[in-house]
Amino acid sequence: MYTAGTALLEALHACGVRFLFCNFGSDHPALIEALAEARVSGRDVPRVITCPNEMVALSAAHGAALLTGQAQAVVVHVDCGTQALAGALHNAAKGRAPVLIFAGRSPFTQEGELRGSRNEFIQWIQDVFDQPGIVRGYVKYDNELRTARNVRQIVARALQIAHSDPKGPVYLTAAREVLEEETTPEPFDPAAWRPIGPAALPEAAVAAIAADLLVARRPLLVTSHLGRSTDAVAVLHRLAHRIGLGVLESVPCCVNFPTDDPLYLGNQWNEPRQNPALAEADCVLVIDSDVPWIPTVSRPAADARIHHIDVDPLKQAMPLWHIPAHGVWRADAATALRQLDRHIAALAPDAARVAARHAHWAGHHAARQAALEAREAMPAGDITAEYATACIRTHLCPETIVVSEAVSNFPVVIDHLRLARPGALYWSGGGSLGWSGGAAVGMKLARPEAEIVALVGDGSFMFSVPSAVHWIARHYAAPFLTLVFNNRGWKSPKLSALSVHPSGHASRANDLDVSFDPPPDYAGIAAAAGGALALTVRRPEELAGAVAEGFRVLRAERRPVLLDVWIARL
Repeated sequence: MYTAGTALLEALHACGVRFLFCNFGSDHPALIEALAEARVSGRDVPRVITCPNEMVALSAAHGAALLTGQAQAVVVHVDCGTQALAGALHNAAKGRAPVLIFAGRSPFTQEGELRGSRNEFIQWIQDVFDQPGIVRGYVKYDNELRTARNVRQIVARALQIAHSDPKGPVYLTAAREVLEEETTPEPFDPAAWRPIGPAALPEAAVAAIAADLLVARRPLLVTSHLGRSTDAVAVLHRLAHRIGLGVLESVPCCVNFPTDDPLYLGNQWNEPRQNPALAEADCVLVIDSDVPWIPTVSRPAADARIHHIDVDPLKQAMPLWHIPAHGVWRADAATALRQLDRHIAALAPDAARVAARHAHWAGHHAARQAALEAREAMPAGDITAEYATACIRTHLCPETIVVSEAVSNFPVVIDHLRLARPGALYWSGGGSLGWSGGAAVGMKLARPEAEIVALVGDGSFMFSVPSAVHWIARHYAAPFLTLVFNNRGWKSPKLSALSVHPSGHASRANDLDVSFDPPPDYAGIAAAAGGALALTVRRPEELAGAVAEGFRVLRAERRPVLLDVWIARL
């Protein structure tokens, strides 16, 4: 039989989807049958990765999409599986990840009228009025397959939308009877469904931005995720050195600029202080940033000239958002930077002015680097996150990819890994914890030759459903190394409470209900579920050896590794 289920699988494969991260249910007999038939007949379909948890499945698809630039697909069970995606769907939406989610629906017949009609009690319970409404606030597009005759068109359109800027998740559903409907294979050309091409700046905008950058004394660029495009990083590097443009990252989710470059001025997160580079900048160019600064804490000077470029400059999914920009443009980062670089090169910037900018920002960079290096020394007491990150850095190879979900230690990871290569580090870009484990598995599957390292907080590790993550890693030969910063609790809620009530009752309380001490045996979980090398490290003098052994096992034995590193207690 050639059914709608067969057409769905073929269309996904034809459109470039290589992995199906699946959590099958009673709504998927047509897919299960079509996959079995494909294995017998040699039909090209995506590779199935069985995922015991939906959060892990979508996080894996998200991670794979980040590395490949190509949407991957997730298959879940009716409304229940859709709801179980919640945190990962938030991350995919906020992180602009192109992923396709397919969920079955309960059969719509109950007397045996069609193949696939209801035959299990659960199908009455799982029939809801508006299943797509569960996700509508987080997806770019949702649709229901109603007939086998246009499955290819619907899949191609969904992926065209997912891949068009701003990229994001899409959601398709189909009832059992529709998936079982027989049809005839028809010619299909995915190239006819290309995503929208990159948008450019209007010529007037190029001239206006360039003019402000060239006359500024302290021009500064602020970005969060420009580095999702390696082309954009290369063009930014060229432009920055052409004019002496300082680069500041705000809540970065990737490598946006080489951290060892003298024009790199660090990264800002929730630090309760004014950023000095932002304060002295007289011209600020914001590109691809959802939170370029936090106005109540740190912001540019009132008279600074601000320009804003983004594929989504209005942030239409955010109810409250504004920066006081003099110009706002919807454009692709690499395209816009290339336009600016060409325009400015033709104007021949003043060499003395450029040299003065270089010298000034390089002084900032050098002072910052010296302060960071001083924090990396082996501590006399508790292990510090700075020392642990530095120990990891000494073992990274040129092609290592780091997954970060360290939360309260986000800046520590970026500061002390000192990564310079675009594509060397990723964070989900969202706010739902538990992304890192699935993402690491998805990245390893998408790029088997890459070495994947995850640096995570203990709270993030528990949210990631580690038993499912490590089972998948072992079952599909996708090993990676995880270092857990174990402070025996959730530090971020504590910091948030103290930032609002610095001298209230919470500041004097011994217990804020955010501690889990004694902690679970994180290393034991990874060992039991996935056969990982499991090491718990409590003393600074033990750490370097444990990290070295972890990398040896990862590389020589191709086994997952879990390093449970105890840092200062919450």
